[in-house]
Amino acid sequence: MKFIKYIFTGIVFGIVMAKSEAMSWFRIQEMFRFQSFHMYGIIGTAVVFGVIAVFIIKKTGIKDLNGQPVKFQNKDKSWRKYIIGGTIFGLGWALTGACPGPIFVGIGYGYLGMAVVAIGALTGTYLYGVVKDKLPH
Repeated sequence: MKFIKYIFTGIVFGIVMAKSEAMSWFRIQEMFRFQSFHMYGIIGTAVVFGVIAVFIIKKTGIKDLNGQPVKFQNKDKSWRKYIIGGTIFGLGWALTGACPGPIFVGIGYGYLGMAVVAIGALTGTYLYGVVKDKLPH
């Protein structure tokens, strides 16, 4: 019963993704072909709201659910790993038509081919966990 808030949040997230067409392969294809502003608008809105939320959290000292202060770590200034990781992420997104959130929304929506994508994403995540200590971070 303690996980009900997470289940509810996931359901709301799925509804928002489906209704905004953010999980639509067609919309994602349009974005990568620079044919439509739709996805850029959704992503841009999320970035703006994220920046505002982080600003508010830093200024007000909001605490997490356990009563601990929310802390932000400084990012490494090295850009190479972000370029490589972003390229791999973008290629996977372009090839499958889904980033991690919409993969599971697609499964819930009845697109069973997304189960193959989910298995690949989970396998890749697991393999990264196995080799991450050997990678140049």
